[in-house]
Amino acid sequence: MSRSGRPDQPRSNRRTVTVLAGVAVLALVAACSGPPGTGAAGQSGAFRLSTGTPLPKGDIASFTWASYAEPLTLDYAKAFDYPSNTILSNVCESLMKWTPRLKEVPGLAEQALHPNPTTWVYDLRPGVHFHDGSVMTADDVVYSLDRQVDPKVGGAWAGVFQNVASITKTGPLQVTVELKRPDALFPQYMATTAGVVAGEKGVKAAGANWGTSTLDCTGPFKLGTWKKGQSIELDRFADYWGTPAKAGKVTFEFLTDPSARTNAMLTGAVDGGYLIPTESYQRLRDSGVGTLSFGESLSTVNVNITNMKGVLGDPRVRQALSLALDRSGFVKQGLAGNGQVTNALTDKAAWTAAGPQTLKTAFDLPSATPDLAKAKELIKEAGATGKTVTVATSAIGQDVSLLATAVQAAGTEIGLNVHVKTIAPDAFSALFTDPTARQGIDMFPETYYLSITDPMDLLANFETGNYQNYAGYSDHAYDKLVQQAVGTDDPAKRLATEAKLQQMAVKQNLWIPVADWPTALFMNKRITGAPTTISYLYYPWAADVGAAG
Repeated sequence: MSRSGRPDQPRSNRRTVTVLAGVAVLALVAACSGPPGTGAAGQSGAFRLSTGTPLPKGDIASFTWASYAEPLTLDYAKAFDYPSNTILSNVCESLMKWTPRLKEVPGLAEQALHPNPTTWVYDLRPGVHFHDGSVMTADDVVYSLDRQVDPKVGGAWAGVFQNVASITKTGPLQVTVELKRPDALFPQYMATTAGVVAGEKGVKAAGANWGTSTLDCTGPFKLGTWKKGQSIELDRFADYWGTPAKAGKVTFEFLTDPSARTNAMLTGAVDGGYLIPTESYQRLRDSGVGTLSFGESLSTVNVNITNMKGVLGDPRVRQALSLALDRSGFVKQGLAGNGQVTNALTDKAAWTAAGPQTLKTAFDLPSATPDLAKAKELIKEAGATGKTVTVATSAIGQDVSLLATAVQAAGTEIGLNVHVKTIAPDAFSALFTDPTARQGIDMFPETYYLSITDPMDLLANFETGNYQNYAGYSDHAYDKLVQQAVGTDDPAKRLATEAKLQQMAVKQNLWIPVADWPTALFMNKRITGAPTTISYLYYPWAADVGAAG
């Protein structure tokens, strides 16, 4: 998942399994995700990672939250970026769910059983109400999951279901998923938006209004007023099956300008936000009006290569851009020092179940140190001198704009003509879902977050035909390793295969890795309770926010 930059972000663009009801459900990704710790920043010092903020002292009538863009939709099948998922995670729930510590626990399913390599059985919670007052049944689950692959819907999560043979109601509160072949990733994705359960009756009744003015889910908040171009309100759901939300209302304000977003936080016009503009880190730290926190993001900043039919189809050109890129300068300026240069596509936090040899393979990668002489030589060899490539950018934050500028500078230095195309923040989100939005664009900055704590969530993007394989890359050997990894339940064995995939992807510069970047959260002194980790994309974080004093 990635974000327009974020999702990364958008993603997506994810699974974890626990031991439930005495049944040895395979530990898959849960074994891979240790608690966040401490990270050292780039040139500007150090930042500390945490899992959360102090617990609230009580309930609160309402709070406001900043969003860098208005969601294109809140339809769970199409929610594929930070703005939509940050809101949707509080309204719609999945069969399983993440915790703030990035572990998977039961969600709308009380337990998930794995009786054989190709079967998953989900036993549902009784008495769960949808926002329209109706009670969740197995029929709603089957309908919701089937809708993810309906070509008329055009869902962003359809790839998660590529190995699914059938989704069947096997009891009033039981659903069984039969797979065509073993798929260690599918159950993990049931904790993401791919596993959301909505009311069949509500979806059909809403028709074209589903996801825009109407949602019928089970979360601690229900959709309130959506003022197009301005804000979305969520109201506390009185009949929520779990712990009630501490706030009666949440209002998400759409503030596309980074300065306006920061000023709103400083003045109290909004109470907080995720995805803080990096250029505002120090200003918010020093303001005295609130706290800036950091948490594990499972995220890497990359240059997404979207077109290999043109100049970037020659791997020497992609390698040259990677060799010319000033990653350290980007971390210092673009991330305000709160990140780390990386030559890997995935965050090391996703590899904690890997053995020493696997880690060596996964991270023994080409150096991220610039080598302009070599880069210029490669451009000449490829006959690319003077040729034009286009990188997209947007005024989302300086992490996006400065990376696009860094790519332009690198390309210019080695003889390419790099054109920067600026598009609106809302349109930038469309790069992840709309092929027409990517026309004329060869690459764009993307912060990719793992939606499951498994590196395969990113590495599978380069499989032939994958949803986020925008450049149309295809390699039989790569595809074979993807299938081998996906078919392996044992985490250590799976990661060993994934290490080979990371080697292949990085050496061919299918995307250009740039930096690891933690999640940033700001809250003023009025509120507290939000998690600091990337869990907020699939966990009802707003329900935890209450009065600080």
